[in-house]
Amino acid sequence: MRRFSILFQCGSLALLVSLATTGHAEPLPAPKHQAIAGRDASTQPNVLAALRYAAFWNSGDEHFARLALADDFMDRTLPKGRSQGLTGPLQASKGFRQAVPDLTAEVEDMVVAGDRVSVRLHFRGHFTGRFGALQGTGQTVDFQAFDLYRVERGRIAENWHLEDNLTLMQQLGVVQP
Repeated sequence: MRRFSILFQCGSLALLVSLATTGHAEPLPAPKHQAIAGRDASTQPNVLAALRYAAFWNSGDEHFARLALADDFMDRTLPKGRSQGLTGPLQASKGFRQAVPDLTAEVEDMVVAGDRVSVRLHFRGHFTGRFGALQGTGQTVDFQAFDLYRVERGRIAENWHLEDNLTLMQQLGVVQP
């Protein structure tokens, strides 16, 4: 019961802080599973940063990314052609939402230890827009991604990420299964 209470307090704090600081009525996503080492006040800003970034991917709302990412944010697994820093994720989200306008991202798992947060995201939607030269026909998009964040002063300073791009490209029709 004590573990549930602590997790509930962390989740409630994240929601309250989000509503107070973002002005958004939309709550932050709740992880389906989470493990937090050393549950104390020092881990709460790390949880909040990760949930804000997940809210950005879930909604496309740039405000969440601006709150989650440090001014000198570094993407340590930067895809070719993507800008470094905050503009990279903003461009990626905008471009992908043109292809999959109803994109959602759920936090399946979140593990917090010290200044590190790992998150497994589950993306879903329908390819109804354009992706490069391809026009979607409504096919389902359903893939996962894994992120590892280093959080500094309550904001994500570094990110390492892996997406299941093979599954995504098959679903978009870019690559045949």
